[in-house]
Amino acid sequence: MTDSPPILPRDLGDGLVLRRSTPADAEALAEFNKLIHRDPGVAEADEPVAAWTRDLLTRAHPTFNPDDFTIVEDTRIGKIVSSLNTISQTWAYGGISFGVGRPELVGTLPEYRRRGLVRAQFEVIHAWSADRGELVQAITGIPFYYRQFGYEMALALGGGRSGLLSAVPKLKEGEIEPYRVRPAVEADLPFIVALDAAASRRWLVTCVRSEAEWRYELSGKNEINVNRLAWAIVEAASGAPVGLVGHAWRVWEGNLGVAYVEVAAGVSWLAAAPSILRYLGGTAQAYASRDGKPADRLQFWLAQEHPFFAAAQDLLPTIRRPYAWYLRVADLPGFLRHITPVLEDRLARSIAVGHTGVLKLSFYRDGLRLAFDAGRLTVVEPWMPTHDDGGGAAFPGLSFLQLLFGYRSLEELRGAFPDCWADGDAPRALLGILFPKQPSDFWPVA
Repeated sequence: MTDSPPILPRDLGDGLVLRRSTPADAEALAEFNKLIHRDPGVAEADEPVAAWTRDLLTRAHPTFNPDDFTIVEDTRIGKIVSSLNTISQTWAYGGISFGVGRPELVGTLPEYRRRGLVRAQFEVIHAWSADRGELVQAITGIPFYYRQFGYEMALALGGGRSGLLSAVPKLKEGEIEPYRVRPAVEADLPFIVALDAAASRRWLVTCVRSEAEWRYELSGKNEINVNRLAWAIVEAASGAPVGLVGHAWRVWEGNLGVAYVEVAAGVSWLAAAPSILRYLGGTAQAYASRDGKPADRLQFWLAQEHPFFAAAQDLLPTIRRPYAWYLRVADLPGFLRHITPVLEDRLARSIAVGHTGVLKLSFYRDGLRLAFDAGRLTVVEPWMPTHDDGGGAAFPGLSFLQLLFGYRSLEELRGAFPDCWADGDAPRALLGILFPKQPSDFWPVA
């Protein structure tokens, strides 16, 4: 791990210079990204990605600075040839907050690839992230690629359920809509912050947003920013706010994407779901008419365990398996110390309450030693497995991260990796208690 952020600009040779971005780079970088990040086989430039780039560099973002892009420029022709960024944010694990650096918009011109330009930039942003005290880096992206830089796929991403617009239940003649849905406004922010905080208790890993961050979601982004959601408040018949919906601002390939649905405690999901579906169906049809594109389906990008699906599973019969977040934890002992209250609470509510003992975890090239005293986790430290002492369990590569973040159970990992094992009842029980499989669901800061 780098001790301090590298000094930029840096000469990479052959006329290539690695430097930080400035607001003056906004247009050139937007042009670069809208071409680099087109979907395969698509000829048109991706203007929503360009809008996102401009927003990050020129608008007041609550967690991103205009110099948080790295840029590799070919100074011989004055052209951007590679770039990426990091978006700082706060996530939580079992309610304990921690800093996250989110690399994004990673791209290199084809003729400049395989020169180590992305690796050089990742070294920089990893150092920035460490300097900011961020314990984890998280990125979405193409299969396998980010494993090269110390990442492991260890948290569910996307997936969900979908259904046809034609299946949305209609109001019966003379029936009044029990819940009204309207655009969210700034006056709704205290309700939104409280609702999101309450809903986050359902999940292991969540994204924690301040009121300023929610304000940016509501009104801070360009209207065609690829990451912008349209936010709507669900109201009871009395006019009181009781829920929140976040959906795409356009129909894409016949689908209206829905990334966020929550209702307040005490509100029936069964009662609210039909009204929410009718609002979304009408919105999809309005967008289709506005843009001259067909719309026939609602696509919900929520965890399979989301309560909305239990209330509308017949109406949303098509299941889409999730992809995965890549996660990087450079200081694993430090992260485990940070979440120690969660681990101790799990232990206290288990068959191993008051446990005293040592659990050694081998990662083959290195490992961890965890010491417990009367149910307290007193030591988390690096440990080196040997031929004579292989520990109580072993996890190849970075696969332990899948267990840590609730993505896979111990038994699932043992089934997937022949060289993942746990020796004896105590290690197996402790690992299942400390790191149970749990769902996560959130909308990250972008």
